[in-house]
Amino acid sequence: MPSLDAGTVLLQWATGGLFFCWITTRRREVGLGYGWMLRLVYGALAAAAAAVGILFSPVPVRDAAAIGVVIVVVVVQLVSISRRSAGVAGPRADAARRHARVAAMAGEGGVDASSDAGPEFDPRLDLVAPIIGAVGLFAAALDGGGNTAVVLLRTFAGAAFLGAVSDAMLLGHWYLTQPGLSRAPLNDLVRWVGWVWPVEVVALLLPVGMFSVLNGTIDDGYSGTLAWFWVACAGGTIVLVFVTRAALKERYYSAVMAATGLLYLAILTAFGTDLVARAILAGA
Repeated sequence: MPSLDAGTVLLQWATGGLFFCWITTRRREVGLGYGWMLRLVYGALAAAAAAVGILFSPVPVRDAAAIGVVIVVVVVQLVSISRRSAGVAGPRADAARRHARVAAMAGEGGVDASSDAGPEFDPRLDLVAPIIGAVGLFAAALDGGGNTAVVLLRTFAGAAFLGAVSDAMLLGHWYLTQPGLSRAPLNDLVRWVGWVWPVEVVALLLPVGMFSVLNGTIDDGYSGTLAWFWVACAGGTIVLVFVTRAALKERYYSAVMAATGLLYLAILTAFGTDLVARAILAGA
């Protein structure tokens, strides 16, 4: 049976969110502020994971890893801030292209897209924190007992699932700050949610899993209501993924805001998919 441990869930969320922060920042299209926002959010979640774990359900390696994530996030954040004057290659190139078009119409010279403000922030630094978090999640999975392979699959699939859908929603809001940003980074995250979804659902169905709840072998305590709520959450999440992708195909800028609203709903159904199943199985 999977455990429902707040320290592990918070570290899953932080680790997954920081990994998908790198998935986005590696493209060098999104402004540095997006990375600052995500590091603040997930650094706080990692700190909460360490505090909750140490106080209520200690797993030494997991808790040490959560502290390590916080330290790395702070260091990487400071590095990113120190290199803010160099900016990001993608936005600089877009600005240069726009200036070049205007200059061409005016018969003037173009604008150099290079920067003399020193080296850019290296997105590979964003991989360090989730790697440390993954070590902690591995230790937490082993500490929980049960079928090791299934527990590991559920732990890492849940981290990726929660991280991808959370980052997609936050990135959707970032378009208010950087309206000229292409939709490619958001489409990328939405695709990741769709790719991780079947892994998450299959992991939760594997024995002893939600199949046992749905066929009545395990009582959910509410005459099957929670089991079917889980089905609705799982099905609703993938439907929202397809609807969000369809919305992002529309040309108008409002489509991005519509997609962000849909991703709000997807966060609710995604958390329902992961946490409801874990709560039912942990209490069985």
